[in-house]
Amino acid sequence: MKVVIVGAGISGLTAAYALLSKNKSLDITVYEADSRPGGKIWSDKTDGFLCEKGVNGFLDNKPKTLQLCDYLGLEPLKSSDNARRRFIFSSGKLNQLSESPLSFLKSDLISWHGKLRMIYELIAPKGPEDETVADFVIRRLGKESLEKLIDPMCSGIFAGDPYKMSIKHCFPRIKELEQNYGSLIRAMITLQKEKKKFQTHEKISAAPTGNLTSFYNGAQTITDELAERLGERIKFGVSVKGLEKDGSRYKVHTSQGIDSADIIILASPAHASSEIMRDFDIKLSKVLSEIPYAPVSVVCFGYKREKVLHSLQGFGFLIPHTEGKKILGTLWDSSIFPNRAPEGYVLLRNMIGGAKSPELAMLDDNAIIGAVFDELMSIISLKGEPDMVRIYRWEKAIPQYVMGHGDRLKFIDESLKFYHGLYLTGNSYRGIGMNDCIENAYKLADQISSEFQL
Repeated sequence: MKVVIVGAGISGLTAAYALLSKNKSLDITVYEADSRPGGKIWSDKTDGFLCEKGVNGFLDNKPKTLQLCDYLGLEPLKSSDNARRRFIFSSGKLNQLSESPLSFLKSDLISWHGKLRMIYELIAPKGPEDETVADFVIRRLGKESLEKLIDPMCSGIFAGDPYKMSIKHCFPRIKELEQNYGSLIRAMITLQKEKKKFQTHEKISAAPTGNLTSFYNGAQTITDELAERLGERIKFGVSVKGLEKDGSRYKVHTSQGIDSADIIILASPAHASSEIMRDFDIKLSKVLSEIPYAPVSVVCFGYKREKVLHSLQGFGFLIPHTEGKKILGTLWDSSIFPNRAPEGYVLLRNMIGGAKSPELAMLDDNAIIGAVFDELMSIISLKGEPDMVRIYRWEKAIPQYVMGHGDRLKFIDESLKFYHGLYLTGNSYRGIGMNDCIENAYKLADQISSEFQL
């Protein structure tokens, strides 16, 4: 049985590993156009700093990722206690996000009018099956909550625009709680009571929970280990140009010739899979091409500790769009994980661009550095220019699950029913994070194993 996987990011690597764990005799080839594995998981060690070009870790709330780490003999590294302290920049200052109802009432991030408006959530009507994140939040919690809490969260996770994002596909848990309990507050109260009754230690929240987790040598540790296990099955520097049906099998047209396979897994980004599918199924190709991506640049500043006047005791901060700033936010990476900066230095990881300001991500180096420096100067007080600067541009950084995403998924699923042995996976479809990619790759391996009796 020959399997061809396109893309050696976390999805493709995990799918290959999971399939081999079911049947070691499978003939698997992974084609990767780049010269390295990992995709947007890329840890850059430079001048003593460890800069994450893209993904900086995963939440420890999903068993499959931790299980995979265990299989690979990896030791996940939980973020420090500092990471619990998170900030929103609003009204000219950093406001710590509250960790309890009492501290929330005492905080001045949200006005008293905004806090009182949130109580209406208890009787707010249910919304339609799907709606934008903005419509959902305004209806349930009010506009101030959207602008000061949810908008920066959308920027931090998706680099997205809540006025376009689908609540059902971006934050399915939140939509599920509304549908099941009629109120997010009521859901939290009910679940908290059940937690006490059954004496579980699970944290109850509508938002994503868990500790940010990575590895001592960066997020790339897991993709490097997967690639090492797969060995020569990965063909680097080989791009896939197209597919062709050949009886019950497939012909795979690559930059180095034609391969054939019983099973094809496209684990490449939707826009890349669209190009591969263009001459194979034009309608499916078009739908894949319609999944938008937000551009983001990651800008790492390394500083001698004494040149940053802020304590940096925390995870970092996000900035609401209404503040009119250029950066989306900054993570204090050296406060979150060890081994991110040399002794006596700190690492500040800044994001710029996103769905609302895509043009900023593609500014030239001087313009980006100037924008980040000026805004950090006013927020955390810097003494002089950074000692290290790295800019990592992603023209197509994060897929956007905008309204209509569910219809696209339905069309994709229906189309693939006509092509036995052809599958799509990756963060373009049902979850953008590492946890989602790993879990979906395992689900796909189970599905293939069942369909082909592996």
